[in-house]
Amino acid sequence: MKTEKTKQFFSSRAGRSVIILSAVLLIGLAVYLNYRWFYDPTSAIGYGKDNMEDRQTAAEQTSANPAEEKNYFTSTALTRKQSRDEALDVLKLVTASSDATEEAKSEAQTKISQIAVDIQNEANIESLVKAKGFDDCVAIIGDGSVSVIVSAGELQAKDTAQILTIVYETTGVSPENVSIIRK
Repeated sequence: MKTEKTKQFFSSRAGRSVIILSAVLLIGLAVYLNYRWFYDPTSAIGYGKDNMEDRQTAAEQTSANPAEEKNYFTSTALTRKQSRDEALDVLKLVTASSDATEEAKSEAQTKISQIAVDIQNEANIESLVKAKGFDDCVAIIGDGSVSVIVSAGELQAKDTAQILTIVYETTGVSPENVSIIRK
């Protein structure tokens, strides 16, 4: 008897309206929750790429293991050195090659000189940033840009200004081409 009444209700116009209304409400709820969890930067829920970093505590932002953090800076500096060594080897081959044109040799020599200047500037930036009280620092100079990775829990405006000043005075690269990354 109940199944007959249930079948009759859902076959009627009112029953279909209830089903459609329920489906619309569930889809609307799903869209709302999806937006709140993954796209709303002011969401109090704390999920998603836009607001995960904002919800981290200071303890979560800094490395739980200081040895891991030190290894990061050491490995980054080592990777930078290996890349430079490979580039220098190729450029030295060009300068030593009897097949290379004088223009290619001259350009390779210019690049070797620029790499040497960049290496010195990176070392200067790292030393000066560490002298300002940061635990560790790695500077990477690229084509007209500089990335500075510092070991810091929080970066205040004065810290950022000091780093930008150091980079500008050392390299002449303007602040808009400097990236400061907190590790």
